[in-house]
Amino acid sequence: MKHIFSFLVRAFCIVGLSLPYTSTFADQDQVRQSLQTALPQYTIGSIEWHEQAGIYSVEVEGGPTLYMTKNAQYFVVGNLYRIDADGLVNETEQAKRAKLESLPESDMVVFKAENEKTHITVFTDVDCGYCRMLHNDVASLNEMGITVRYLAYPRAGIGSFSYRKMVSIWCSDDPKKWMTEAKTGADVPENKCVNPVADQYQLGSELGVRGTPTIISKDGVFLPGYLPPKELASKLGL
Repeated sequence: MKHIFSFLVRAFCIVGLSLPYTSTFADQDQVRQSLQTALPQYTIGSIEWHEQAGIYSVEVEGGPTLYMTKNAQYFVVGNLYRIDADGLVNETEQAKRAKLESLPESDMVVFKAENEKTHITVFTDVDCGYCRMLHNDVASLNEMGITVRYLAYPRAGIGSFSYRKMVSIWCSDDPKKWMTEAKTGADVPENKCVNPVADQYQLGSELGVRGTPTIISKDGVFLPGYLPPKELASKLGL
């Protein structure tokens, strides 16, 4: 239980705003301005007000979700939990899951299990050694009933060599084939089209992805790093 409350709590002053502590209700622009002033090294993403909890959630590119008081003077870093009749509900994980569920599978490179029991969504980089190890396990995972859904996360960033390779894969006539070819070190013929690679990279950054592979269960639980098939299946409840 103590891990739930191991949040980093930080108070800071708002520069250029006159917001009394007691009752001022900051709007989203004020929240963004105060955070950007306090944390200039980070890019502030989406901001959402949660009426029942009485707080803002703030996505930070390449960082964790922040939760901020309505007067924009305090925030905590960590997961937001709701207490209901069945116990604790991780609202942070639910929000991440909702974002992933909103993505169409047609924008992913999917290796479908014939008798699917569950699926994993994987932020991957074709030049990542552990991603290649995971890809070697795809057939075994499929046999266990685990569908593997790939999203692009070129670690070197948008415009990098890895990024261009992943665009070529997504724009190819057979993305599954070229995903496999790329992960064996083969050259991928250059292709260009309207593609979701940059958006997927941005989403990964907003969700706090810091390395690849990042595996996300159907329930929205993050499992960073490579896991052998049997260990992964166990963590998925299979």
